Amino acid sequence: MLPRDLKAEQFASYPPQARALALAHLDALQQLPLSFLPSLLREVIDYDYKFPAERVAIDRELANLSSLSPAQMTDWFHAFAQFSLSPKLESFDWINRPAQFVEQLSAYLWTTHQLDGFRQAATVYGDRLRAAKPPEVIPVRRLGIAVIGQGVTAYDAPLFRNLRPHGAYFAHVKPENGLQLLLSAVAARAKAHPVPYGHWYVDGGQQADHSPSLTCVSYHALEPTRAALLRKIQAEIQRPGMGPEELSTHLARLVPADLGMDESGDAVLNRFQIKLLTEGSGTQIFSTTFAQWAAREALRRAQSLTLLVRFAPRQRQKPMNELLSSSQGNVEFDLTGSLVDADMGAYYNWLNQQRLPGAENSAFLVWFEGHSQALVIGPSVPRGTESTTVADLGELLALATT
Repeated sequence: MLPRDLKAEQFASYPPQARALALAHLDALQQLPLSFLPSLLREVIDYDYKFPAERVAIDRELANLSSLSPAQMTDWFHAFAQFSLSPKLESFDWINRPAQFVEQLSAYLWTTHQLDGFRQAATVYGDRLRAAKPPEVIPVRRLGIAVIGQGVTAYDAPLFRNLRPHGAYFAHVKPENGLQLLLSAVAARAKAHPVPYGHWYVDGGQQADHSPSLTCVSYHALEPTRAALLRKIQAEIQRPGMGPEELSTHLARLVPADLGMDESGDAVLNRFQIKLLTEGSGTQIFSTTFAQWAAREALRRAQSLTLLVRFAPRQRQKPMNELLSSSQGNVEFDLTGSLVDADMGAYYNWLNQQRLPGAENSAFLVWFEGHSQALVIGPSVPRGTESTTVADLGELLALATT
């Protein structure tokens, strides 16, 4: 079936809000080429479980498509219409399984040497869409915080080397009540700017006491879910014929109830956490990877205004079969290795923050937990400098956000 043959009843299995959205823009969907439409439906079908920022982006994109004249539609999607697709793809149930279609489409475009052209067409489309619908102005300067090195008593090598050219290094920070100061500051921002899913606290270990106004995700709280997932992975990889692609497809279909999550909880956040564990490589077994991926996705998907990420010690490397076992007994932690991982993770957090609207005015702080080293990045902070000023973390935050 091709998009022009779409009918309203074919969206019957979509969640309520997604179905209503698809039907409201059915005329526009019918005009899109098959090489493009499933990528859009992949987002639409999960609309009910998207963050507000994602819903706004989908709404704006569909509104733009519906506003295009037939001639404009042809102009915008001429490049996509030129790609040849196999009969297998055309007969695939791309309406109800758009994500799986996109996976197969990528493989087919690669084998037929069309992938580079497709990427170019997608880039041009994205540029045109951003020009037609520029991002909204955010209500407050974006702030990122990374807390690294939990449990490390001493470390002599230089920290924050990748971030130092972009901000000021402080070597005499007062570490007392540091985490509490940071959490209080984040809570104050959430109270002053109450945006749903706008203020996050991600912990790679056990979460500290925090304000309920923060959206919180922690590695420790998801321990039962991670164990259930690892059992499923173990069961699946022992099945004959189960390869990486088949396993990935199986994991993509899991929903919170499949892993024992409370169905009465926050449906949007539960889906987010499931995707962290099923789409992230190593998020099920390494706390530093979990914290890094959760931060990345909170920025990319929720476009968080405030994001505090606290890295915790991860377990030492072991053979993969042992790591995938949900019953490993006593876990041995690699404190120094975790600090090195987190130091790089903080840099990635800053890079991901820079990809969002308002990046030129954003602020960032990274602190070696329990110690006197920190680094601050902000519009008024001189770059590539070192300070001997004695200050607490509250004062550093004020410097970053001034």
